[in-house]
Amino acid sequence: MRARNRFGAAASVAASVAVVMVAASSGAGYAGGGHHKHGPGPHHGDRISTVTDLSGPRGVESVRPGVTLVSEDDGSFSVVIERHRRRAKVVELGSLPGSAGFANAVSTSRGKVYIVTGEGAPDTGAASLYVWDWRRRHQAPQLLADIGAYQASDPDPSDLEDAPEDSNPYDVLALRDGTVLVADAAGNDLLRVWPSGNIKTVARLMPRTVEVPDGLPDTDPDGNPLPPAGTPIPAEAVATSVTVGSDGYWYVGELRGFPATPGTSQIWRIRPGSTNAVCDPEASTRSMHHSSCTKYADGLTSIVDLTADRHGGIYAVTLSKMSWLAMELGLPGADVGGLYQIRHHGHSIKELVKDKLSLPGGASVSKRGDIYVTGPVFGPGTLAKVSRR
Repeated sequence: MRARNRFGAAASVAASVAVVMVAASSGAGYAGGGHHKHGPGPHHGDRISTVTDLSGPRGVESVRPGVTLVSEDDGSFSVVIERHRRRAKVVELGSLPGSAGFANAVSTSRGKVYIVTGEGAPDTGAASLYVWDWRRRHQAPQLLADIGAYQASDPDPSDLEDAPEDSNPYDVLALRDGTVLVADAAGNDLLRVWPSGNIKTVARLMPRTVEVPDGLPDTDPDGNPLPPAGTPIPAEAVATSVTVGSDGYWYVGELRGFPATPGTSQIWRIRPGSTNAVCDPEASTRSMHHSSCTKYADGLTSIVDLTADRHGGIYAVTLSKMSWLAMELGLPGADVGGLYQIRHHGHSIKELVKDKLSLPGGASVSKRGDIYVTGPVFGPGTLAKVSRR
């Protein structure tokens, strides 16, 4: 099942923000990337607070403490500047072409902002990677790579929906070497894009056999019958998220396709620089040990974003703890999402700010260890801060 797309300031202020962001994005992060990369080890007494209101927020990246890059459902991307004892200031930096759809995710490095758009009709700017230069802030974002066109020439060999050429770029990660990673939810793969626009497939995520969960109605919202509980069926991976760990490895998270069985979303650990790696849930532990892609964590549900700190922690955002399908079916309680800290190669999974997130879209760890979270991803939402004290 493919991930679905549903899912102005004064010139002087904008100029000063741009200067700050160029400096921050050029020096942020450690080797590997400038996205989601910082923060100390575990803390206790986590609390959550609202930073500012946003519309359908999805993408988020902490550029420096108190300055956060976000994207919204109208195709705009902005910086949110926190101010002591005053309301945070939201400065819009730019917007995607109207036909391109909204910005699924954003990432910044080396003075540039990268934005991905989700699935859509050809030649509209959908399923694409855009770049916007802080130093040329008056220019509109420029098309860097047509992800959809690339996927049409590189079909998913494990597609289960008779749509192997579909593309739905869902997350983006700018690396410090100038290349960009894109997680494609419809292609079930991780891509790497060069400044020239050249694209290569880093890894393909294979389907997994799961059991239809309990509690689903007899039919889906379109009236189609659903298989009975316990029925084993193959489900696509649906790559929705990518981050770089403190070890320099690339981590990719899965949503899990229909029937979106809770507890079947995995996180994969991919060797940097890999091409055409295979992330196979059926592979043996022994064979996986020598693979470019190994399983890092299992037992999660409907992952929509990953972030990492520099002390070995990986954080996963789940759209709904009951599953995205339960959310789409309108089941009671399905709007409650989750934020999880994962350590020790997936052997330690801890939920943070339990039951306090509604349909979250993304997360990013700041240098101070605070975690910024966007959501709900549909309709009015917020940028929230989870303070780890």
